[in-house]
Amino acid sequence: MTDSAVADGNGPESAVGFRKRDFWIDENRKHIPAHYRLQKAARIINSLARGMECDLLDVGCGPATLMSLLRGNINYYGIDLAIHEPAPNLIESDIAENPIMFGNRMFDLIVALGLFEYVGDRQSRMFSEIAELLNENGTFIVTYTNFGHRRRQTFEAFNNVQPFEAFRRDLARYFVINRCFPASHNWSGGQPARKLVKLANAYVNANVPVVSPRLAVEYFLICSRRAGSQAR
Repeated sequence: MTDSAVADGNGPESAVGFRKRDFWIDENRKHIPAHYRLQKAARIINSLARGMECDLLDVGCGPATLMSLLRGNINYYGIDLAIHEPAPNLIESDIAENPIMFGNRMFDLIVALGLFEYVGDRQSRMFSEIAELLNENGTFIVTYTNFGHRRRQTFEAFNNVQPFEAFRRDLARYFVINRCFPASHNWSGGQPARKLVKLANAYVNANVPVVSPRLAVEYFLICSRRAGSQAR
């Protein structure tokens, strides 16, 4: 994948195929314990739930680390290609090949954190399936990398590399995007590792003109169902 392929605005580009379970069962261990983005996501989710009992689906949940960060009023469910410890609230499924679903359940909150960089040309299909699982007043929280960063980091397993605005346009076909803000700003790229940089970013949920397009590592997008969309 070249920089020009990302910058031309033509949409998703696939550099590699889909990695399978043997790869992800090891790769997902990097999310134990919870890293910066997951910690920030948990604070956002707990705030959105406002103490009310609700059901949450974590699409691409990995080792389900997010579950331990959520308050007791949030009923956690997860789906992933590589489940580490089987449990009734977790389903192992190759969501690149199979429909995203959890029995007949609908959800108040659905999250997809660090997932869509790996979905190749399945992006639109997966947006559509997630929209069908979201309750009428539900919220979808998704992250996507800012490949316009001054020093962007492209992991070798990424197969859905595109300008952030192209990702956002496709997402908006299926959801109303209510908020969009950087997960963090970092001069060198990648999630912040230094304590002071983490603290400076942890509670800032706003775009900074001029700065964010170049220094935002990735973005959170807080979405709702489009009016008139049909629940199953």
